[in-house]
Amino acid sequence: MRLIIVSGRSGSGKSTALDVLEDNGFYCIDNLPAGLLPELSERALLHTESLQPSVAVSIDARNLPSQIQRFPELLEQVRARHIQCDVLYLDAADNTLLKRFSETRRRHPLTSESRSLAEAIHDEELLLAPIADLADLKIDTTHLNLYQLGDMIKLRLLEQPAAGTAFLIESFGFKRGMPVDADLVFDVRCLPNPYWKAELRPFTGRDQAVIDYLSAHTEVEEFYQDTFAYLDKWLPRLAAGNRAYVTVAIGCTGGQHRSVYLVERLGRELKGRLRNIQVRHRELV
Repeated sequence: MRLIIVSGRSGSGKSTALDVLEDNGFYCIDNLPAGLLPELSERALLHTESLQPSVAVSIDARNLPSQIQRFPELLEQVRARHIQCDVLYLDAADNTLLKRFSETRRRHPLTSESRSLAEAIHDEELLLAPIADLADLKIDTTHLNLYQLGDMIKLRLLEQPAAGTAFLIESFGFKRGMPVDADLVFDVRCLPNPYWKAELRPFTGRDQAVIDYLSAHTEVEEFYQDTFAYLDKWLPRLAAGNRAYVTVAIGCTGGQHRSVYLVERLGRELKGRLRNIQVRHRELV
């Protein structure tokens, strides 16, 4: 049996996550009372003929606060049954959540006559901290639309080629904000920028013209070798610590040239040494 627990602040994309999982064969339950987690798991194990072995449940701020506080012990009970269980936590920047609620005109579950929307969004973060602290995978949806979030969930949760830690090597642009869900971040803005070459500006780090330009610079090769040596040494040690998901983010100014080039090279090289290496370019859509 596989169980995925989906949580996160309201407006972060939990409904989309459940829809994606349901489309991929999961039996989905929205707004499950947290206290029922162990019982649901037990029943699923005993009656797999009537309940699909892949189950996804949403546990969020609609639960009683006392139940959310019990989440660590409830999760421990589930895992004691030797069930493969992933906790997915979705979140977004406060301003993004405010905008999403304003656009949809939905009511936040924690708002009241004495609590504004902004206060509810902040309080929800504190309320869900016991779940967020135990999340195996966190996804920041600030810059993701519905389709991109769906692709990310499929990439990170449903397309792991083998058991063990799933590593994501991701490029991004600092001008759109640093990915808050990254475990390791490397800044390559110190390297020569192909953007300032008019003939290279329309291309990306996947194109041969940009590859040739960057490969010709000694400092680019030095940065690559140092970064590869670090990841080659320490990623296996992170995996040995039973980490389910690790995200390595490499950023340049716009996320089009330098970071893309390095992520492509690192991804190819690391795939020969580690299982479950995934590559993503945040700004290339």
